[in-house]
Amino acid sequence: MPGMTNWQSGSFAAYFPANATFEGSIADLYASAVSNPGFNWACSPSVTELEILTVDWWAKMLGLGPAFWSDSLNSKGGGIIHGSASEVCITVAIAARERAISALAESNPLPEAPIPNGAPVQAQDGPNNQSEGDFAVSRWRGDLTSRLVLYATTQTHSVASKAALVLGLAFRALEVRAEDAYALRGETLKAALEQDTQAGRVPFMLVLTVGTTSSGAVDNITELVEVTRQYPNLWLHVDAAYAGVALALPELRESSHLEAINAHVDSFSTNAHKWGLVQFDCSPLHVKDRGALTRALTVTPEFLRTKQGDAGDVLDLRNMQLSLGRRFRSLKLWFVLRSFGVKGFQAHLRHGISCAKLFEDALRKQEGHLEIVAPPRWALVVFRLNPNKVKGQSDELDVLNKAFMDRLNTRNAELTLTQTVLPEIGVCVRFVMGSPRLREDHVTRAFQIISECAAETLRTS
Repeated sequence: MPGMTNWQSGSFAAYFPANATFEGSIADLYASAVSNPGFNWACSPSVTELEILTVDWWAKMLGLGPAFWSDSLNSKGGGIIHGSASEVCITVAIAARERAISALAESNPLPEAPIPNGAPVQAQDGPNNQSEGDFAVSRWRGDLTSRLVLYATTQTHSVASKAALVLGLAFRALEVRAEDAYALRGETLKAALEQDTQAGRVPFMLVLTVGTTSSGAVDNITELVEVTRQYPNLWLHVDAAYAGVALALPELRESSHLEAINAHVDSFSTNAHKWGLVQFDCSPLHVKDRGALTRALTVTPEFLRTKQGDAGDVLDLRNMQLSLGRRFRSLKLWFVLRSFGVKGFQAHLRHGISCAKLFEDALRKQEGHLEIVAPPRWALVVFRLNPNKVKGQSDELDVLNKAFMDRLNTRNAELTLTQTVLPEIGVCVRFVMGSPRLREDHVTRAFQIISECAAETLRTS
């Protein structure tokens, strides 16, 4: 198809994958054919029930504990499928904001607002208040909200900063270091939280990452949750958009801090539509308290009321998301999981990892012009051209690697790569595997092209 990049090619190694499978295609076809918005349980019960079921399947496959499941005894947890990790982060930030405001209200109570007849009314009476009451509530909420701070790192995806931007909240990007493999460490977080608290600000949300875009970094969640124990109202969200699916492999769970995630984290999300064999869009969100979402997002005009919803017997998923209407996304997750099974899913992941290891080994065995600049993780390897073995970052190396990337781009019909910039390293190149069509000969050919471009760059620089 003219003008379309083939993301399914085994030679597409630029961005994190966007898998496409026959099962996902058929499911999307069925879902589009019936075109059910599915905002209420009563609209199409199967749309809601299948989503609850498949999100639990997904959570269990990844090793998430019973607190994240809908079907565990006395569980308050559960999940919902959103369209993207960005949508997830904004949604979770709203829930975190409302939880923080509720906690602050204990020491900062709502004001009493006078109304024209002279009888005071508590501002929390809601939208039927007179304008003075509404203004008092808005000002009160504005004062509290202005103190809230959302934290991430300089390597966190833009989902975090965009959530703060959209909601008008303060955002703080914490520095990470190459010596820590670009992971957020406890002492950095502790210093930031103490500094902001002493200044009268209120830490309300921390976005942790398992698998950053630039280098695949994993924040030291086990260490960080010990720091956050002193901040019980700080919402901990894990953005594992790319690497979360790898938790399906038991051998990778410890390095991803799964135990700490299950014990201390409030919410977790990953993109099934990246490395998870499911077509875009499909981004499951798992929470330990789904009530935190519904309390923050439920608005029920008369025309949306149903007998089942009023009775509290069912879950209306519109109350756990920003939009009203929603796609039948769970069908493709169900088709894929039923077709591949856990073992087939794991085999897909292990194949991508083994192909990336082939590429890593080839880099380590070459003459020395190419240098791996971050610990390879999953199916991601980050490298640069560094013929003189310069330590750290230099302007000359950046110029050289930009020229190297320009040379690689002349071969993008054969191999597609992307560049990034890492602190203390500078310009470098990302190589990431993950297509269901990937073969080992794709890796061999990729390394050949990269080697040729490296030699040409050095010859002309």
